[in-house]
Amino acid sequence: MSDLSRHEADRPSRLARAAAVCGTSGKFCPAERATQLLEAVIKPGDRVAIEGDNQKQADFLAATLANVDPARIHDLHMVQSVLALPDHLAVFERGIANRLDFAYAGPQSRRLAELVASKALRIGAIHTYLELYARTLVDLTPQVALVVADKADRDGNLYTGPNTEDTPTIIEAAAFRGGIVVAQVNEIVDRLPRVDVPGDWVDVVIPSPKPYRIDPLFTRDPAKIRDENVLMAMMAIAAVYEPYEVRRLNHGIGYATAAIELILPTFAAQRGLKGKIARHFVLNPHPTLIPAIETGFVASVYCFGSELGMEHYVSSRASVFPIGADGSLRSNRALAQVAGQYACDLFIGGTLQIDTQGNSSTATKGRITGFGGAPNMGADPRGRRHDSPPWLRAGREAGESLRGRKLVVQMVQTHQPNGAPSFVERLDAFDLAVSAGFALPPVMIYGDDVTHVITERGVANLLRCRSPQEREAALRAVAGDTDFGKRQSPKTDNSLRRHGIVMSPSDLGIDVGTATRDWLAARTIDDLVTASGGLYAPPAKFRALAAKPNASTVIHA
Repeated sequence: MSDLSRHEADRPSRLARAAAVCGTSGKFCPAERATQLLEAVIKPGDRVAIEGDNQKQADFLAATLANVDPARIHDLHMVQSVLALPDHLAVFERGIANRLDFAYAGPQSRRLAELVASKALRIGAIHTYLELYARTLVDLTPQVALVVADKADRDGNLYTGPNTEDTPTIIEAAAFRGGIVVAQVNEIVDRLPRVDVPGDWVDVVIPSPKPYRIDPLFTRDPAKIRDENVLMAMMAIAAVYEPYEVRRLNHGIGYATAAIELILPTFAAQRGLKGKIARHFVLNPHPTLIPAIETGFVASVYCFGSELGMEHYVSSRASVFPIGADGSLRSNRALAQVAGQYACDLFIGGTLQIDTQGNSSTATKGRITGFGGAPNMGADPRGRRHDSPPWLRAGREAGESLRGRKLVVQMVQTHQPNGAPSFVERLDAFDLAVSAGFALPPVMIYGDDVTHVITERGVANLLRCRSPQEREAALRAVAGDTDFGKRQSPKTDNSLRRHGIVMSPSDLGIDVGTATRDWLAARTIDDLVTASGGLYAPPAKFRALAAKPNASTVIHA
């Protein structure tokens, strides 16, 4: 009997054990019996998917799983997109699980590295989000899926609200392969605003003792945007958005990309670019995008998930965001990843290290961060066949005759906030590969996909490089006073500028002295609230911090 056949044949006995725990409640399990339920439906050696998303967390189920008896439940293979909670790693520390396939581990990256070093867990692979979702449908199908939703009705139908994220993908991978689906919900109601997951895909529903955890990962306080972030944003618009006429794009999260969003209604508008650039976004509802939406710069936004505090604003802008008949956002991380790869002409984001050929990685010494969606959206999709002006121009600059190129831009200051250089001769990822037993170093975006690198010193247009040596020289030219940058003579830098491979702010017509926070359409969280017409409700931690810029930031009246 194949593994899949055995898996499907085992389903009735698991459901019978679940029914014994739930008792007369049918598919509804009281929260106080949750540990007993997981011990009934999970078997040693199972592959378990838990929703670990980018923002929302099945936190009650994560804590429950970490509390099961390791003598009964052990050797689990965890499959999850994000390691966000301490409980996500507690299952390895307690011997409940020993293998992991994942995509991103930002909050737990150091602890994960320690567990790998101590041999407490083995990583199968670090994936992109879309790659991991695909494998759950093929060879990483979960025997048990632990998911989270806003509400359930009496039939077990689920409403995920604005933060759908990974939920349908995880459920479908398990439900149609004989797996068991357990959903944590905030409340049980008689009638749902809309049905996001049919009840016959869900086996057990547990009303959580408290609402699930959700983090405002995509909120950047404008008060913390510095002048150098504004300068980089101005160069990005002048060197990439404007000449390539970029209308469909994805922004990573960071203060430089937040600055781009906030100078669209000012700097970009002054250059006559309204209606010509940045029309269609694939990204979460960034609060810093509010002024650009309100001034008519942005036509549409398709979302991976929502953003805490943006719910009312998003619901009131149905012409911009995908809003259901119930009046709330419908997001989908898997579909947004597809849109980010194939429907966008530009990906722009940051990293921690860049090497001599433009390879970048967020894996540094003592940290296994993972990738998230950057390698997917920051890769030139070879299957693309529709054309657009940015795609065609980038292809011509790269010397392509039969196809275009996606614009993949890395924005990074020459030094990280901790003082570490962003440009290195060799990525730490190579050492991590050796210590963790990976076949290949965990490179986030391969250098041959990167088209531009922007620092506070200038822009390197790698499309125009015709050799590895020229590519390396272009990167050194924008690396500033790092050891990496100092290894190159000013004469070489000037030659690259003459050939248009490297562009300084002055080459782009930008006066560094005017690149200040004055350009920001909103300079505080309170300004964003005002721009939203009072619809944006910042999370408490941002309201508490509202208004105090960094000591090094000068706000010009």
